[in-house]
Amino acid sequence: MTTTQDVRLTAEELKALAEQAGRDLEDASAPDILRWAVDTFGKTFAVTSSMEDAVVAHLASRVLPGVDVVFLDTGYHFEETIGTRDAVEAVMDVNVITLTPRQSVAEQDAEYGPKLHDRDPDLCCALRKVKPLEEGLTAYTAWATGLRRDESPTRANTPVVGWDEKRQKVKVSPIARWTQDDVEAYVAEHGVLTNPLLMDGYSSVGCAPCTRRVAEGEDARAGRWAGRGKTECGLHG
Repeated sequence: MTTTQDVRLTAEELKALAEQAGRDLEDASAPDILRWAVDTFGKTFAVTSSMEDAVVAHLASRVLPGVDVVFLDTGYHFEETIGTRDAVEAVMDVNVITLTPRQSVAEQDAEYGPKLHDRDPDLCCALRKVKPLEEGLTAYTAWATGLRRDESPTRANTPVVGWDEKRQKVKVSPIARWTQDDVEAYVAEHGVLTNPLLMDGYSSVGCAPCTRRVAEGEDARAGRWAGRGKTECGLHG
């Protein structure tokens, strides 16, 4: 089978391919969306995971055993998140690749001052998330995320396949149309690993200094950068 690995496409051709696939696969199942990605991009396709859960990694591993799963270790993660990563690596048929920022937390503190996340969270995210992912995805043509439309208003129009203009890559969101109930049903049916914090009042798990539990009726991402206008780290917009 010929993939885009075998035929080098321009950015404009990849963008057109992604946008067409987004239309064609809008009503497709998550496995079918991932199968298209694997058939199209082969080993130049990777999954990214925050280790909130391993749903997309599990789905992808059933289509492409040994699929690369890229994880950003910001240096600020909860112990439970690192533990989830280690468990995923141990029990699932995936190749976990851990990315780290160029600076350790101590080195960043020395240059920018301590607790940059409190004073300038956008810069902190740029240094510890956005830049490392940009560098880590260099070898890939397409990447998959666990974005869902029901998570927040900023994600309501997430295409199942789209074009990542910033990184000039195809971005696949196979569970974009899923609800939280769909996620929970898949986890229960397949025994998929999830971050223990999801059972402890957290509905979205990010870096420890910038994540809190959510109250009844709050938006799923209300616990991220609470009290600020910030709702995204910059990876997805």
